Amino acid sequence: MNKEEIFKSIKGSVVISCQALPNEPLYVEEKSIMYLMARAAKMAGSPAIRTNSVRDVIAIKKETGLPVIGLIKIEYEGSEVYITPTMKEVDELVDAKSDVIALDCTFSKRLNDESINDFIKSIKEKYPDVILMADISTYEEGINAYKCGVDMVGTTMNGYTPQSIKENINNLELVKKLTKEIDIPVIAEGKIHYPYQAKEMLDAGAYAVVVGGAITRPLEIAQRFINAAKGEI
Repeated sequence: MNKEEIFKSIKGSVVISCQALPNEPLYVEEKSIMYLMARAAKMAGSPAIRTNSVRDVIAIKKETGLPVIGLIKIEYEGSEVYITPTMKEVDELVDAKSDVIALDCTFSKRLNDESINDFIKSIKEKYPDVILMADISTYEEGINAYKCGVDMVGTTMNGYTPQSIKENINNLELVKKLTKEIDIPVIAEGKIHYPYQAKEMLDAGAYAVVVGGAITRPLEIAQRFINAAKGEI
C-alpha cells in the first residue's frame, strides 16, 4: 500500500499494537508468537498492526498481509530515547519492508546529542519515500515533528518523559490541541485501557487510535483485575 491507501484504511479505526519484550511472558526467544496476536487483531477488524523488532515486522506482514507500523526498541548508553533511535534501526526496518516507521521524536537526549530535527532530515534524505510516525510526548514536540515533515504524529510518549510529566496534559487534551494545529493524522496512543476511551479519542479528532497493552499484554491485563479485587485501583 502507498501512503494514501494506508491512511484511508486506518482512518477512524483502532490499530492494534502487538509487542512482547524479552522480560514479558509472551516473549519467546526461539520464535516470536506475536503473529498470533496479529492474527486475532486482524480477525477483530484492525486495519494495521504496530509492532517492535524486525522479526515481528516480517512475521506479522507474512501472517496478516496488513500494513505494519514498525519500530525497534533498543537502549544506547548516553541516550534517553529507545524507539528507533538511530539510522541503524531505520535501515533494518526499511530492509524488513515496514510500511511505516515509528520513531521517538521527543526532545529527550539522543545519542551524540543529535537533534531530532537533524535525524528526521537524515532519514528523509536517505529514504525520501519512507512514511514516518513521530512518537511524541508534548504539544511542542508534535508541532516540531510536523514542521520537520513527518507523516503522522502519535501521543505515544506522553507521560513517559520528564517534559510531558511536567506539562501534565492527558492524551485526550493533547490530541485536541494537536488536531487544531496540524493537517496530518494525529494518532492517539498510550494509556487507552477501555473501549470508551478509544471512542473519546476519535470524537476528539484523532485520526486513528493505537491500543496495545489493554489487548495484547496479558500480564498487565491480569494485574489490573487483581489489583481491582484488592481495592488497589
